[in-house]
Amino acid sequence: MIKTKDRVILHCDMNGFYASVELLEHPELRDKPMAVSGDPDNRHGIILAKNQLAKQYGVVTAETIWKAKQKCPDLCLVRPHMSKYRYYCGLINKIYQRFTDMVEAFSIDESWLDVTASQSLFGTGRQIADTIRETVKSELGLTLSAGVSFNKTFAKMGSEYKKPDATTEITRENYKELLWPLPAGELFGVGRATRDKLKQSGILTIGDIANAKKEFLTGLFGKQGLIIWEHANGIDDDPVSLYTDKEPIKSVGNGITFRRDLSTADDIAIAVKGLSDTVAGRLRKYGLKAYGVKVDIKDPYFKVISRQTQLSSPTWLAEEIAKAATEIINRSWRKGYPIRMLTITGINLTDEMGNEQLSLFDSNIEEKERLEKVEFTMDAVRKKYGSNAIGFASVISNDLGITIKDTGDGPAGKK
Repeated sequence: MIKTKDRVILHCDMNGFYASVELLEHPELRDKPMAVSGDPDNRHGIILAKNQLAKQYGVVTAETIWKAKQKCPDLCLVRPHMSKYRYYCGLINKIYQRFTDMVEAFSIDESWLDVTASQSLFGTGRQIADTIRETVKSELGLTLSAGVSFNKTFAKMGSEYKKPDATTEITRENYKELLWPLPAGELFGVGRATRDKLKQSGILTIGDIANAKKEFLTGLFGKQGLIIWEHANGIDDDPVSLYTDKEPIKSVGNGITFRRDLSTADDIAIAVKGLSDTVAGRLRKYGLKAYGVKVDIKDPYFKVISRQTQLSSPTWLAEEIAKAATEIINRSWRKGYPIRMLTITGINLTDEMGNEQLSLFDSNIEEKERLEKVEFTMDAVRKKYGSNAIGFASVISNDLGITIKDTGDGPAGKK
């Protein structure tokens, strides 16, 4: 059995993935600052990805087009094409699998690879990482940054350390020198709220986290405090999953017992919107769509009813899930009767690349495409700034206890 300390883990992170894919079809933009964004005609649209030239002007992911144009007036904008990005994601993962069958996707453009057993065939971890980078570049015309380390946390941070098109190796001998001087918020798994709370306690760097008392951090953050202390000290035994070992997901849901009972139509609308947003984000994260929606309702006396409905076409959109859930509640729950707990679940799931029967005359196609762009933009903002960085206006600052979580691809990667 391979000891944990002997593992060699890679983290591969595509550089400006959306923008790089678009440049394959728009080579005329390769020497110009460009970005993938929402509607270019809407100055409040959001930047989803940018190329290196745009980055040099200070353009950042998730800022408004208007703000990006102030920094770079000649910025060229291209609309997103999610099906194209998913296609290239599949090609990239096939390349990874030439080197190991232990490939775990972290998002559409990031994966962990355990190459411990591959070294006898392909060389050291650094050599494998360099070979993968060159293979992806020569076969697909795309670049990536790779981190090599003895655990998943440091491999991820290695891929962030130097960009673009670089390999960084973080070892037991150099991790304190490379990582401990970095700001605390750079530690994988430390979000904005945790970073701010650490700062208030005088903990400013990753080294400060590593040298803090475990008891102090658990007092601040509970179990999460111990996790970030361990990660700062290089303690992470989390394995890389086999590419073929993904358990089929049968349903994706979210439920909450509210701080107070829902009693009005407005209360229910806020709750449904917030829960549907989380469910939709998780579906997109897993690359799945739901053919059905199920709603579970619990009253103050703990009586529970469960109802479901089938959809005419599969969805991963919050608006469509919320509409179906609202229809279920309106026909199944007595108006004005209080609700203590609500769960919304996407059921009858399908791979989003599967065949979807849409009429050529379906008037909703354009609307679905518009909603997809809006919600994928929200995913991008949350990935960079955290789960609660953006949300539907009606849900923000609610008094029901609803927070948006686990809707993106995890802690931010710098794209």
